[in-house]
Amino acid sequence: MEEAAAGEGKAGHGRNGHAEGPAAEERRGGGARLRGCRGFLRRNALVLLTVSGVVAGVVLGAAVRGAALGPAQIAYLAFPGELLLRMLRMVILPLVVCSLVSGAASLDTRSLGRLGGIALAYFLGTTLLASGLAVALGFIIRPGAGASALNTPGLGLPGALPTSKETVDSFLDLVRNLFPANLVAAAFRTYATDYKMLLRNTTSGNTTWEKIPVGTEIEGMNILGLVLFALVLGVALKKLGQEGEDLIRFFNSFNEATMVLVTWIMWYVPIGIMFLVGSKIVEMEDIVLLVTSLGKYIFASILGHVIHGGIILPLIYFAATRQNPYRFLLGIITPLATAFATCSSSATLPSMIKCVEENNRVDKRISRFILPIGATVNMDGAAIFQCMATVFIAQLNNVDLNAGQIFTILVTATASSVGAAGVPAGGVLTIAIILEAIGLPTNDLSLILAVDWIVDRTTTVVNVEGDALGAGILNYLNEKEKKDREQELKEVTVEAVANSKSEAETSPLVTHKNPVSNTNSTAEPESKESVL
Repeated sequence: MEEAAAGEGKAGHGRNGHAEGPAAEERRGGGARLRGCRGFLRRNALVLLTVSGVVAGVVLGAAVRGAALGPAQIAYLAFPGELLLRMLRMVILPLVVCSLVSGAASLDTRSLGRLGGIALAYFLGTTLLASGLAVALGFIIRPGAGASALNTPGLGLPGALPTSKETVDSFLDLVRNLFPANLVAAAFRTYATDYKMLLRNTTSGNTTWEKIPVGTEIEGMNILGLVLFALVLGVALKKLGQEGEDLIRFFNSFNEATMVLVTWIMWYVPIGIMFLVGSKIVEMEDIVLLVTSLGKYIFASILGHVIHGGIILPLIYFAATRQNPYRFLLGIITPLATAFATCSSSATLPSMIKCVEENNRVDKRISRFILPIGATVNMDGAAIFQCMATVFIAQLNNVDLNAGQIFTILVTATASSVGAAGVPAGGVLTIAIILEAIGLPTNDLSLILAVDWIVDRTTTVVNVEGDALGAGILNYLNEKEKKDREQELKEVTVEAVANSKSEAETSPLVTHKNPVSNTNSTAEPESKESVL
């Protein structure tokens, strides 16, 4: 009876389903599509809003340019964007210090050394590749050939820049900043060498001017010193063992709270980006003339960034992980858009850490260990920009670079990009180091400054992309090493269990759980003793 009733119920359900099937299925299909669309918009709301902010900024700048705003009005227009930059800079210090301390403390010393070695090799290798690509493109495209007319005051460009530092002093300053004398001052001051001119009398009665280096403190956070201190402190806390656990938990909690602040700040990014981009477009006096005159230089620089960021870095990621690099890049669209708008790899760091961990499933210990370091020392886009600008200025002055000068450009650009500030236009002044190293005039940097706001956007995008892909490679290698180690232990354990009983005395991996074998092994000596 029950079976008959069940069959009758099924038949009735079938009749109702047959009668209402198409309409119900259509309604269910429409509801599923609507839910899927809502889910997509909810997941990618920040990305869509950020891209919309960039587009709206371009439209706003183009619309307001005709109003002939003065400097004060442009500053007012940029005020919402200035607030965004101030908020992002506000969380840089706790984010860098706390993330590196907790990241270094969570990794054992051996893993820290291995990951640090791989990261250093990746950073130096990709930066050297970027420098070589820029020099090659500079010789192929020849952006400065026939552009000597630009080197005149007629374009209303800034005048000659002050003489830059000596190359040796620049590297010495880099080392000095690694070891700050005052940690509190390192949060807002950095060491820099200045020069004082002294008049000296020679033995022949003539007078000469001598340039004397003088150490000064200038405005700006000493990121390098803070990074080194945070890493060493994290390793020291790990060495303390149980005594350091409380302080490690403090830094972990501080880091998580900072990430919550970052989440709140990121929802303000679309508004800030719109006014940042709009004010930059309004600020330039004659964009058409500059873009036309320096078009080849801009094209060569952006082409180098596209090749390195769109082909070379993804190929390196694919070769190391055998995974789709463009799917990885899809997860970091928001920080890439932020980098394009703000021109600051340091300001992009908070959103980069968040997106890499949540969208690309990178281990927190890896991302918070490597991304703050990469934002300071990994400057692939800056290396391309610096080398291209150097070749452009050499061609502008009709200087044929020889092999020795090209080698000097590659080495100096790779090394000086480490010290490039992660702020807008931070890489322009480091070009002076390369120009001094090969004997070119630094006053031509005024041309680079005129169009830096265009090229610096793709520069920053490539910088942060290299950091993110490096974190993905390190995460993959770390996971692979874990799996290999677990597999090794499983294989050894299985082989050891199958061996003879004498194996139990030599292999700590063998655990006999069979009580019968233990009984036999203990009973056997007794029987032998009775026979004897």
